[in-house]
Amino acid sequence: MKSVWNGYVSFGLVSIPVRLYAAVENQAISFRLICSECKSPIRYKRFCEGCKREVPWGEVLKAIEIRKGQFYVFEKEELEKLKPAKADTIDVVEFVDAHQVDPIYIHKHYYCAPQKPKDKAYFLFREVLESTARVAIGRFVMREKEHTCIISAYKDGMLLTTLNYQYEIRDIKRVEELKEPPKLKKEELELAKQLVQKLTTDEFDISEFKDTFAEQLKELIRKKEKGEPVIIKEAKQPKVEKNLIQALKASLK
Repeated sequence: MKSVWNGYVSFGLVSIPVRLYAAVENQAISFRLICSECKSPIRYKRFCEGCKREVPWGEVLKAIEIRKGQFYVFEKEELEKLKPAKADTIDVVEFVDAHQVDPIYIHKHYYCAPQKPKDKAYFLFREVLESTARVAIGRFVMREKEHTCIISAYKDGMLLTTLNYQYEIRDIKRVEELKEPPKLKKEELELAKQLVQKLTTDEFDISEFKDTFAEQLKELIRKKEKGEPVIIKEAKQPKVEKNLIQALKASLK
């Protein structure tokens, strides 16, 4: 794999040379938009609403709309000065118990590996994180953005996870449908618990789950390439029982 960032984890006076690798690879099928007449790809143009013409990149400026129709234009030099200074260090600022990081703050995962095999400082750091059940909270700059991250022991190595900032998280209290919860009947709760118990497994196995839409698309493409007949069956909509208790009883059966 090709690394996406090289640098150091700064832990007290110890510097650990590391590389970051993207831990997740998007496998979704990408659609292209094409013309219905000639089947050629469609591309978007940088069209100016004022001049009524296509604008070349050399004439494009970056701006922020401060109020409707009014923009603050940034010069290239201004943006360069505002960008965080490029650094090759992940500064560890504190350690916390792993369970203290709310899952909603998790943004993106990277494998954090040593730059050289058998780097004692790297594996010592990993071992300490695992044995203490703690994660390191750090800050670093990658791709002109300052990130807050957690570093945790993961299988044979470490995982670096970038975090969303608190001000980026929308308040759940803004969801209107949650403001007045209904009263739950004892029978409904007991039946729901029974259904949960019935569907409980000893261990979660992610390999049993697939993107069925993507799998069906791949199979359809394979058949089209081979000239085989393609039959698409319309998905059946599940019957929804309106009475909650009856729905729970039927589910248990």
